[in-house]
Order: sequence, then C-alpha cells, then structure tokens
Amino acid sequence: MPVRSAAARAAHRPAVADAELWEALLARVRSASASAWACQDAELVAEMAALEAVGGCAVPSVAELEDLAPDPYAGPPQGEWAWLNDLPEPLLEEYLQTIAEPPEPEVLPPWLRDRAGSDGRGFAAGGVGDELAPGPVLAALAGDVAAAGLGPCSDDELIGVLRAGRRLASWSAWLELSAAGELMDRRLAQEAGGHAHAAEHADAEIAAALTLTGRAAGRLLDQAMALARLPLTARALAAGAIDVPRAMVIADELSGLDDGHAAAVEQRLLTRAAGQTTSQLRAAARRAVLAADPAAARRRQEEAQRDARVERWAEHAGTAALAGRDLPPAGVLAADQHLCELARSLRDAGLAGTMDQLRAQVFLALLAGQPVTSLLPPAGEAGGPGPAPSGTVNLTMPLDTWLGLSDSPGEVAGFGPLSGEDCRRLGEGMVANPQTRWCLTVTDGHGHPVAHGCARPGRGLPGPPGGGPGPPPAGRRHRANAGSVGPGAAVVLAAVLAWVAGIRLEWLESAGCTHWREWGGYRPPASLQHLIRVRNRTCAFPGCGRPARRCDLDHSRPYHRGGRTCECNLAPLCRRHHQAKQAHGWWLEQPRPGVLTWTTPSGRRYTTRATSYPV
Repeated sequence: MPVRSAAARAAHRPAVADAELWEALLARVRSASASAWACQDAELVAEMAALEAVGGCAVPSVAELEDLAPDPYAGPPQGEWAWLNDLPEPLLEEYLQTIAEPPEPEVLPPWLRDRAGSDGRGFAAGGVGDELAPGPVLAALAGDVAAAGLGPCSDDELIGVLRAGRRLASWSAWLELSAAGELMDRRLAQEAGGHAHAAEHADAEIAAALTLTGRAAGRLLDQAMALARLPLTARALAAGAIDVPRAMVIADELSGLDDGHAAAVEQRLLTRAAGQTTSQLRAAARRAVLAADPAAARRRQEEAQRDARVERWAEHAGTAALAGRDLPPAGVLAADQHLCELARSLRDAGLAGTMDQLRAQVFLALLAGQPVTSLLPPAGEAGGPGPAPSGTVNLTMPLDTWLGLSDSPGEVAGFGPLSGEDCRRLGEGMVANPQTRWCLTVTDGHGHPVAHGCARPGRGLPGPPGGGPGPPPAGRRHRANAGSVGPGAAVVLAAVLAWVAGIRLEWLESAGCTHWREWGGYRPPASLQHLIRVRNRTCAFPGCGRPARRCDLDHSRPYHRGGRTCECNLAPLCRRHHQAKQAHGWWLEQPRPGVLTWTTPSGRRYTTRATSYPV
C-alpha cells in the first residue's frame, strides 16, 4: 500500500468546528464501516462454503495457514492506515483514484515560479488548504507541508501557507482567551458563593501558568472578558476570519456602548472586518459608534479627557519619548499643523533634516521654552526663517453637521473620524482663516464620490440663522421637527442652496471613461490632481492609509507605454508602493476609474476601490 501523509487524508475530512458534531460524524462513519465489513465477511463465508460443496476449493487448515508468510494487505487496514476504516466505500475509491493519477502541471506566467513537482498540498489560491477553516485538520495539513520543507512550495502556495498560519493563530488565540474567560467566570461564581476575593487573583493564576507579568496577565483577562461580551467577534476569531488585533479593535471601540447598541454595531462591522486593516476597521468602528449612540461616544471621550496627561518613557534604542495622551482632537490637530508650519519654515531657512526630525526639534524647543529661531544656524550661514505657510487639514463632514442640524460624524484625512461636535470646533478655527478652501463632494448611496466642486477662495460655508459666518456654538442645535420645516430651518436651507449654487460640480468618471478631462502631457493639471485625490483619499494599495496629498499620482499604465493622463489611468500611490508597482513580478491595472487590481509576484490578485465617505 502506498505511503500516505496526514495531509492527504485530511483533505477528505470535513472541517467541523463543533467537536461534538465531529465525534458524532465519526461515530456514524465507523458504524457504517463496521456494518460493511460484517457484510463482506458473511459474503466471503457463503462463497467459500459454496466452492467447498462443489469440490472446487478446499479450505486450508489452521496448521497450513500458520506455515504461510503473513500477508501485509490481508484484513482491515491497521496502524498508520487505520483511518481508512472510517471512510465509506465511495470516498475510499475516490481517494485511491486521486493518489493513482498524477496532477497535471499548471501553466503560469513566465515571471512566476513553476509549480510542477510542488508539494504544497492544496495551499494554492482556492485550494483546500487555502480555504479550510482553522482547527486540527488544517493544523495537520500545514504540519505535513512544514515537515516536508517549504522549499518545494510555489510562491502562490507559500502565500496559502502564510494565510493558514494566521488563521491557525487566530483559532489558537480564541482558545486561549476562551479558557481565560471561563476561568474568570468560575472564580466570579466562587466569589458569589461566599469565597471572598476568589476572582481578585485570577490574573495571578494566569501569570503563574503562562510566565507573564501581572500587567500582561491582567490585559489578557481584560481581552477575554471583552470577547465574552461580543459573541460574533469571538466566533469570527475562532473561524480565522479576523485576528486578535482586529478583535481587540472592535472590543475597544465598542466598550462605551450598552449591550444592545454593541451587538448591532458588532454585526455591522464584521461584514467587512476581514478585508480591512486595523486602521480601517478602527475608523469604521468609530464612525459606527458615533452614529449608533453619539451621547455614549461623547461620554467616553469626556471621561478619557479627564485622564489627560503627558507621559515620558525610555525607548528600547536608548532614546526617550514624551507624549500627550487623551487630549481634545481639535487641539491636537491644530498643534500638529502648527508644528508642521514651524518645521517647514526652518527647512526653507536652510536647516537640514527630514520633516519628522525638524518637527521633533520644534516640539522640544517649544516645550523647553526656547525660541524656534534658536534652532537655525549662526547668522551668515543661512537666512532667517521666512513666513510660515498655512497648514493643510482636510476636514470632511456632512453639511447638516456643520449647520448644527445633526451630529453625524466627520473625518480628518490622516487622523480618522471625528464627532460632529469636534468637527464644528475644528471648523470654527478654519473659518477664521480667509484662505480656507471649502469643497463639496456628492456621494451615492454607498458613500462613493460621484461629483465634486469647490467654492471660490474666501467664500466661507453658510452659517445657521443668526449665527454669523461660522457654525453654532457647541451645545446649540437648530433641528427641524420630523416631517416639517420651521422658519429657522427654511432660512438655513435657503442659505445652503445659495452657497451650493455658486459651486461648479464636476462629475467623476465611474463605470466607463469619456476622457474629456484627459491631459496631453505627463503631469496632470492641478484641477485633475484634486479630483483624483478626492476620489481616492489615500494610497490605492490595499490597506495603505497614507493620505493622497502625500502620495505620487501614478499612471497605472506607464505614460511612456501609451498610458493616458486621465482619471481612468491615474491613482495616488505612496512612494513605497509606487516603487513596488515598478518592481519585477508586480502588475497593476485600472479596469475602471478608481478601481485598481494588483497582481503580486505570487500570482495573487487584490482589488481596491474609490474612497467610501461616511453616509
């Protein structure tokens, strides 16, 4: 009988997460196999009796049988092959045919590694190992591949093994957190039954068992208790659909909601969590929490701000760190832009260093009470700093939030979602600057931009009735009653319509492209650059969150190879992913404006789409 690995037999075993269901299934298979063997024995006895009756065959005696050499293939399979007893006959025949027929070699693009002779055991894209749920079967399958060495695997199969390892790690983390949560539940029950302080030292039990510090054990217990409150998140972690960092993002962001709101937001988030990075998931969770219960989100923020502090600690490289924590978002954004302005002025004056280095120097100088000009070289070596240019804050929020008609959240590019109140506070400072540029983006029902236009410079947003040029003070709202429009709301609506009427909207290309904004040269004009960065607000590589204003505008099809300087062939790419796209084995296509499909050297394909704005 040919040698057979655990991986091959695992391919025919169903991935069942429920242990009881798995055991029940095995019991049924064993019962069916036992019945089949019994029937075969009865048939064999009857056939031999018939042959003996006609004299065609003499049944050997026991002594004669003992003289014969043992037949290794006689009787039911044993030892390593005992698992075959569990297989119904049709499945057994299918397996025997599978191992008897060598697989056909797969034809790949020339820049990819040939998979002929590979021992990846189904980990190629779409294979059993690539899609199998985590658990003992996937662990056995991956273990066989690892034991044989990863060298024979193709790039595609290696990515499949990588993905399987992450799913198994998620399943393992779920097991660990579930055990910690169960232990805590038992200690709480003991405490409720009269054993004082039984739950108080559960973290010490875990710390001793896992050789952890008390703080690390406490954090593990906190994660376990948070996961116990979110059963759908726990199930997604056990299934390998999300990993621990994503699970903890959901738990952290939903901590301020009551159970009812938390369950609703959890279900909504998990529909897309598997395809989001932790940064994207955190932004989505924050928006969902703000929309579900703005008051709870505000209370959580206020409670955190009561713990506002400046922390200092030693870095691992022998350096030090100083940071403000739990500060008001509007103040942090304003301070951050002020650091940028001062750093740019120093760079323009000739001070060497990257922007990060210059920002750090300005940060320390300001906190130490030193003038920023003290950072400049001595007189004569460089000129003094010129005027600081204005900082750039891309604030996006619904117009009714600005007008105080709702508390729908907004967003700051490169920072994340902001509550409606924080958006208005930040907007108040922006309104005071006559150079502030206000733009309007029209979205479809899914939040994808379909049209965009900007107001003339110096033309501020319309304010509420009697509120002057800016938004209403915090706490004041001008809400119209449902189903009716009062005089105040009518005035606001008229002001909004008048403001919108002064904006020329540019409709963005979507399903197809008319090329009517195509530019003849390599570098697109500022107007086209602006529209591209509205359509894709971040780098168009999967998971990259670098703001589009800090990215290159790349021709998906190279310009020197006939690529158009047009919406259908331009997208923002950060320098790192721009260079990756140009590397050997990478391929980028833009089949529709704003939709980009990346092919990596392993042959895997990933698609990104235009920005989805809050709706």
